[in-house]
Amino acid sequence: MRKSSFIFASLFLLSSQAFAETTQGMLSRLAPEINPRVLNLALEARDCAAKHLSESLSPRLAVIDYSLPSTERRLWVFDIEARKLLFAEYVAHGQGTGENFARDFSNRDGSHQTSLGLFRTTSTYNGKNGYSLKMEGLEPGTNDAAMARAIVMHGAAYVNPAAAKVQGRLGRSWGCPAVRPEVAEAVIDSLKNGQMIFAYYPDTNWLAHSPFIDCRRKDNLAASKLNSKASSILTMSDLGSTQATR
Repeated sequence: MRKSSFIFASLFLLSSQAFAETTQGMLSRLAPEINPRVLNLALEARDCAAKHLSESLSPRLAVIDYSLPSTERRLWVFDIEARKLLFAEYVAHGQGTGENFARDFSNRDGSHQTSLGLFRTTSTYNGKNGYSLKMEGLEPGTNDAAMARAIVMHGAAYVNPAAAKVQGRLGRSWGCPAVRPEVAEAVIDSLKNGQMIFAYYPDTNWLAHSPFIDCRRKDNLAASKLNSKASSILTMSDLGSTQATR
């Protein structure tokens, strides 16, 4: 019985890994310009969030690569279930984050800086920037102040690729991932109500501490520490029992 269970578990694990590889391969074919490492991290974060938040996988995923200059398309929106690339777009970063290249990121209100990490979208509304999408930051200390900071996705006239060719960069937001006005409504509608947005930059501190990156290794490490602690407690208990018997 144990052998059958082990075989079944092994086959399930292999099939899950194959699906993950197929998913990444499929998305890479749809958007060959995207950095494979960034795409892999985004998929891993999506999967990890579903596991730890006890939710189903979001069918749609937006990936933002802030290591690219603002003058390049660096926002991709995938419909994973439909196996489609919905958008490959320009996206602005915050005034405090940098000029053409993003450099500095923050979770602090008033910084006018962009935040990294995994976000879950919620509802839409019409505000001072027009049709906008609320984003819930899922990473404590990294982006969990997004709601309080009013970090949302919205359209902005300063996201203008033609003007960027003249001034050397896109216009900048107060930390929001702003997109071109002509695509804003369509992009927002594709991502509203519980989809995931993954904002990447090769920040070593964030990569090391994000709860949604390399979570399998981190889960195993946490489990190992817990088992080690439990073993130590049992050993001390056994020692106490032996001494009491004496």
